[in-house]
Amino acid sequence: MNKHYSNTRGMSLIEILIVLALIAVIATLVITNVQGLFSGGQEDVARLWVNESIETPLAAYRIHVGTYPSTDEGLQALVTAPEGKEDRWRGPYLKKMPVDPWKNPYQYRFPGEKNKTKYDVWSRGPDGIDSDDDIGNW
Repeated sequence: MNKHYSNTRGMSLIEILIVLALIAVIATLVITNVQGLFSGGQEDVARLWVNESIETPLAAYRIHVGTYPSTDEGLQALVTAPEGKEDRWRGPYLKKMPVDPWKNPYQYRFPGEKNKTKYDVWSRGPDGIDSDDDIGNW
């Protein structure tokens, strides 16, 4: 009778611990970098909105009313008719007041300080205050 003994063996406890440690290191790297990926995406969304998405509603408002909303009227003028302009207002130009990816309202100013002949629209960025990380249409 010929007995064959298998030359295979299972993984030792040390090998299993090494594999688990490697998985933990990789998972830590992935988790810590995910925040950076999402914040970059949020900045892109805010940049797209202040440079392109708001342009059409503001242009339509200007065609109907004759001027951009004032700073005091703000972007709310795109949602509800400003006082004294109800006869020319044909909105709503936006369904609801927009908020940036950090859940803060977009800022608006007309006439603009940065865009002298137009308006300024900006997000205050991740910190929510006027600072160097603001994302504007300038």
